[in-house]
Amino acid sequence: MNDNEECPVTIITGRVWRRKGDDSEGVHIFLVAPDDDSAVRRALEALAAEGYAEAELDQIGDMQGEPDEEPHLSAYQGALEGEVSIVTFDEPF
Repeated sequence: MNDNEECPVTIITGRVWRRKGDDSEGVHIFLVAPDDDSAVRRALEALAAEGYAEAELDQIGDMQGEPDEEPHLSAYQGALEGEVSIVTFDEPF
């Protein structure tokens, strides 16, 4: 990738815990980073700043276009503006 190209929006999926031993929540993290290692580091820093005690990250990849529905659309837009956007949801049992 050359310097004139923008980095794509990266999505990281996984699970997070507010406190050790609590039930987990699913998480989708949207951000822009130059490489996967930087993306994971920024994601973990953002989760810690939001008060999450533990995180288990499962997958990382580049978005192929913007999402159609909220809250993912807003998270995608936030990532384009330089934010690390975190979307949590209840995991199915």
